[in-house]
Amino acid sequence: MRKAIYTALATLAFSNPVLAMDREYEVTITNLTRGQSFTPVFAATHRPGPHLFEVGAKASDDLAALAEGGDTAPLVATFGADPAVSEAKTATNSLLGPGQTVKFTVMAKRGNNYLLSLAAMLIPTNDAFVAVKELRLPSSGETMVMVPAYDAGSEPNDELCANIPGPVCGGVGLSTGVDGEGFVHIHAGIHGSGELIAADYDWRNPVAKITVKRMR
Repeated sequence: MRKAIYTALATLAFSNPVLAMDREYEVTITNLTRGQSFTPVFAATHRPGPHLFEVGAKASDDLAALAEGGDTAPLVATFGADPAVSEAKTATNSLLGPGQTVKFTVMAKRGNNYLLSLAAMLIPTNDAFVAVKELRLPSSGETMVMVPAYDAGSEPNDELCANIPGPVCGGVGLSTGVDGEGFVHIHAGIHGSGELIAADYDWRNPVAKITVKRMR
């Protein structure tokens, strides 16, 4: 009888991909700024290998698309095509305003070496983004990190509305034919050098509190 029970459980696990392979995590993001909103969030669970960005290195075209225009599609496509990635998706579908919190779930295949990478643009900015790269998913309980805003270095920080998308400015997203600093680094904030008022839109790091909780 005991053998039959074990056999039945093994058969159920094998026939159910979620039971056999997947673990579920709840991700909570709180916007700590006083004047910036976060665009919809790109999120991916993956093994070591895929890199969202490296501080001091040039941003990929995919990351520039997100940092300048809030476009998650290129990152979803690139990460989704990588065999080391368990899940890649646009995890939220609306702006996250100052002081607001959003929750969503991500899945990862069974194993102890899965990581979480996520990113969202800060608006109104030229190419600022909030991100976590290669955060180890907890085997149990939860993990909390405080994260800064990064500068993609792909567009000049002119703070002009013509080059800033979103409800505040309504400008273009991805800018072509211009270069920024050329490398990813911690963002210096809004200085009021263009059309943005520093008192309204500047920030001090960290800009987000992120918690990842193992659900099953």
